[in-house]
Amino acid sequence: MYDSAGLQVLSREECLKLLGTAAIGRLVYTDRALPVVHPVVFVLDGERVVLRVPEGSATLVARDTIVAFQIDDVAPDLSRGWTVMAVGHVTEVEEERQLQRLRQLPLASRGYGGRDRYLIVDLEVLSGRRIP
Repeated sequence: MYDSAGLQVLSREECLKLLGTAAIGRLVYTDRALPVVHPVVFVLDGERVVLRVPEGSATLVARDTIVAFQIDDVAPDLSRGWTVMAVGHVTEVEEERQLQRLRQLPLASRGYGGRDRYLIVDLEVLSGRRIP
């Protein structure tokens, strides 16, 4: 299927597969009534995006809110590429047993000696497009 711009519409399964290939994404949220786009390291865990953020990170304001999350890979000349966008609710993981499992995921720390926090984005709405 193609959209009105002639881009191929990706299935949820294709979107999940592409999410599994990237390590950096963009978290889009609201802070003090203004939009924020913040690059984050992430890993796909089933149908959830896991973010590992340092204590004091600006992204912690996104806890318990609805966010957008986006990744892409587009050639500079627009001859090929794709984009995936998700919308979902963010929660912070605080239960120790869950934290132990998340700490085993291949997700680098971006902090400098502080305590890392783990945020989960449940992928409630997932869409993607590919340049044919």
